[in-house]
Amino acid sequence: MSTAFDPRNHRPTGDELAGRVIAITGASAGIGRSVALACAQHQGQVILIGRNAGKLETVHAEILATGAPEPAIAVLDLERALAGDFDQLADAVLERYGRLDGLLHNAAILGTLAPIEHYDVPTWCRVMHVNVTAAFALTQVLIPALKKSADASVVFTSSGVGRQGRAYWGAYAVSKFALEGLSQVLAQELEGISHVRVNTLNPGRTRTAMRRQAYPAEDLETLPPPASLASAYIALLGPASRGHTGQCFDAQPLATASAPDSSAASSS
Repeated sequence: MSTAFDPRNHRPTGDELAGRVIAITGASAGIGRSVALACAQHQGQVILIGRNAGKLETVHAEILATGAPEPAIAVLDLERALAGDFDQLADAVLERYGRLDGLLHNAAILGTLAPIEHYDVPTWCRVMHVNVTAAFALTQVLIPALKKSADASVVFTSSGVGRQGRAYWGAYAVSKFALEGLSQVLAQELEGISHVRVNTLNPGRTRTAMRRQAYPAEDLETLPPPASLASAYIALLGPASRGHTGQCFDAQPLATASAPDSSAASSS
């Protein structure tokens, strides 16, 4: 990780994201919701992407209530979406905004915690599809919009188990390793030919529904809330991270981030 830039130390200014259009997957709950609210608070134009229209409308209303720029809603079920659904979203972004300045991939599913020897194959395929293939497909169709930005950023929510393998984390861990690789490949492909940077961020142990699913006996109140990570995400999605691409970052202090974690990403 770069010693010159650390998103954990970032303190965003009030209008840091003014004029930026930022799409966020998994925006209806958990980290995705918190980052969406924070981006809007810092004057970003947010596109809320998720599979549950009702929950997205709730986040939409929360943002409007703060007086922030009105967000857009894009209902997209990453598990069941077809090619046309991805294309339709990309076309709508270009038609409405003419570009895309930020893309946060936060939606994910956990699957099951089980040894590889006994891992259910359909569950494996589902996790890999939602966490990796759908993220790839969405990124691919949005690259033209990202290239039209003068300063664009793609951020993948990663995980400690996607950087150091851990027994029984199965498809989830493998999917996060895959996102790290996708981020590095894409960063190299876009560097020098566009103003698009690509990085990953490991949120660490966070108070989310996915964390409860992974550790049902844990006291969630002892963990940092999703809102505490927002500044790190803003650092990567906004101008603070200019010049930094193809890197992996942490959102929490190393001692915290290295403890057993489920990445705390919102489920899609």
